[in-house]
Amino acid sequence: MASGLLPEGFDRVLVTGGAGFIGSAVVRRLLSNSHVQVFNLDKIGYASDLTSIGEHPRHQLLSVDLADPLATDQAVRHADPDLVLHLAAESHVDRSIDGPSAFIESNVTGTFNLLQGVRSHWESLPSERRGRFRFHHISTDEVFGSLGPEGRFSETTAYDPRSPYSASKAASDHLVSAWHHTYQLPVVLTNCSNNYGCWQFPEKLIPVVILKAVAGEPIPLYGDGANVRDWLYVEDHVDALLLAATRGRLGESYCVGGAGDHGSQSERTNREVVETICMLMDQFRPQGAPHARLITRVTDRPGHDRRYAIDASKITRELGWTPLHSFEQGLEVTVRWYLDNLDWCEQVRQKAGYLGDRIGTKAAGSPE
Repeated sequence: MASGLLPEGFDRVLVTGGAGFIGSAVVRRLLSNSHVQVFNLDKIGYASDLTSIGEHPRHQLLSVDLADPLATDQAVRHADPDLVLHLAAESHVDRSIDGPSAFIESNVTGTFNLLQGVRSHWESLPSERRGRFRFHHISTDEVFGSLGPEGRFSETTAYDPRSPYSASKAASDHLVSAWHHTYQLPVVLTNCSNNYGCWQFPEKLIPVVILKAVAGEPIPLYGDGANVRDWLYVEDHVDALLLAATRGRLGESYCVGGAGDHGSQSERTNREVVETICMLMDQFRPQGAPHARLITRVTDRPGHDRRYAIDASKITRELGWTPLHSFEQGLEVTVRWYLDNLDWCEQVRQKAGYLGDRIGTKAAGSPE
């Protein structure tokens, strides 16, 4: 592997959504562990932040909204990539409940525009480069709907999205698959479980709980708190993404979850996640203990899926990937990081106009 991380020939990499949580983790890994030129296509929306990337001679920001087909096509031509990692997406379920149109525009129309630009680029490449080119679409396990108390999602699970967010991601998955079957575009897809880790925009569950605990404010817990999620540490996810992007079988999808091939050790109810964070906060900030006293039950999210869990045996069997961090290990690193970076949290919240208030409460049938 000439670059130290990617196989020979992947010299120019286009990452969409590279200023977001998972995308920036991918960009950081490419910059630190390879010699590739990274083109970061991001519209710089409310949750975008480049602090974790900083200035780097092999990183170029392309401030483009995928909803603009001309700008998208021009950006792809400028990047001239050997590999595209498509992570750009509106991704917060609660925001999709309050404003679904932005999710259709970004996740469906944006993916269509990117596919058109990438297809044109790929068809124009000389045969050697065209033969190794790849397009990797990163999606979510939420496209599969909701599980009962048993079983796990796999690559053969039928799609059954339940929220505007998951429906928009399901549509984008189908578009990518169609471009492979119709136009032979060399694609790979992955569907991941809930990510967590450092640098996550502080409206997601784990950073919300940490920051509410720091402030001594009520920690919201939806409904009975028994909804189950499979938690994936973001750095483990980056490992899986780069393997799938460069070594996965073309046209195939791979499920990526925190449990790997060894059962469901990263499945937790929301209450268990919140209570574990509170216990860590008691250790790190004992002056506020017991932080569990702040847990407050609130009305459940509309259409809240009951349980997600991933069977990641295919990516383990075919590509040798397994997560390296247990949920407890990853969560401790994450809590410590947020406590050490409260200034960053405040800056991004102020910039986005998000001060920790609840979103996603509009009732079914309410206008957007």
